[in-house]
Amino acid sequence: MSGKRDNRLNWLLSSSTLSQLGDGIGKVAFPLLAATLTRDPLLIAGLAATQFLPWLLFGVLAGTVLDRVDRKKAMIIANVTRALVVGLTAGFVYVDAISIWTVYAAALLIGAAETVADTASNVLIPAVVPRKKLEGANSKLQSVEIVGQTFAGGPVGSLTFALFAAFPFLLNSIAYGIAAVLLLGLLGSYHPQRAAGADQHDGSGQDGPRARLRSELGNGMRWLLGSPLMLRLVLIATALNLLAELAQAQLVLYALEDLELSEAAFGMFAFIGGLGGLGGAAIAPRMIRRFRRVPVLVGGVAAAGTGFAAMGLTSDPVVGAMLFGLFAAAVVTVNVILATLRALLVPDGVLGRIIGVWRTLVWGSIPAGAMIGGVLTKLLDSPSMTFVVSGCSQLLLAAAVVLMLRRFRPEVDAAGTDPSADRA
Repeated sequence: MSGKRDNRLNWLLSSSTLSQLGDGIGKVAFPLLAATLTRDPLLIAGLAATQFLPWLLFGVLAGTVLDRVDRKKAMIIANVTRALVVGLTAGFVYVDAISIWTVYAAALLIGAAETVADTASNVLIPAVVPRKKLEGANSKLQSVEIVGQTFAGGPVGSLTFALFAAFPFLLNSIAYGIAAVLLLGLLGSYHPQRAAGADQHDGSGQDGPRARLRSELGNGMRWLLGSPLMLRLVLIATALNLLAELAQAQLVLYALEDLELSEAAFGMFAFIGGLGGLGGAAIAPRMIRRFRRVPVLVGGVAAAGTGFAAMGLTSDPVVGAMLFGLFAAAVVTVNVILATLRALLVPDGVLGRIIGVWRTLVWGSIPAGAMIGGVLTKLLDSPSMTFVVSGCSQLLLAAAVVLMLRRFRPEVDAAGTDPSADRA
């Protein structure tokens, strides 16, 4: 059975690698395309908002749908949809029939499909590996995202756009198409296991007709509100993302103005952050086995805060880059723990909904944190000081995490230790 699980994980990770590569290409190619169509800063900023908007509009809905259907099939449909939309965009660009509003529409459709594809990949992880291997599987999924979006997608998107504008969109479409095909190797059915009491039943003692979508969404929300531990974990993830984004949104100004780096050197600065993230994904499972989850979670939040606070206090580019790598490693480690706990503690029948709520809150905090960070930099007249504020705030969050999880530590550290609870 373990060989089968390992094989299914490989198919899922292979598909996710191509999907993340497509995401990385698109996140660079779409803004570059927009900049050739308009220099209006509001329209350029609006495209960035449009790329995040689907998570706010459809994130919870996508999770609810994934608790009703075969998750693998939904992921295939989402990838095929993205391949078609990006392929059409490539065609419009090639025949010079593109407009900024077409770019907006494409970004919105791709983002809507992304809410299904990315949520499904997270929901499928506990279905293809035993519980005791979830930390390792989530680390691999984090690595795939970092490699696809940071190391491969971004450079491929910018270089191919420089050759001719339709090229990155064509590659993007091919990547999504291959991602869909690879999922055919993921054998088996992946319908959710209906959680007892999570959804409506008729009075006969047997499952009645499926509850309406709105009712199922409400039931998922009630499950979350009735789980003090999971609610705390969602709040921790949202708070960390919000506080980190205060500074991350100012990273380019910090590097170019305070560290006086060139634009080319800034690319290397961001690259080192990606290396740190890969390092965090590699060491997270070993750290957790040695020190247990709660201490590593608290330490990860504290290390992230220390990295940003120290970045604000240094003017040495090398030291700043190393500290940025520390931040990235710490955040990825925290993400591995949170994703694993989510998979272990949430019943399969409501997992899609909980991930939908989770991602809506976490991704929704990005524009909020960015706006607050911009105001801070304006008031303090220094990107470096915004990093100090962000880092110190994360250190306070680490202290709050200790208090929030104090009575749940035995449950958190023991989650997944019962081999009889493995899911097929």
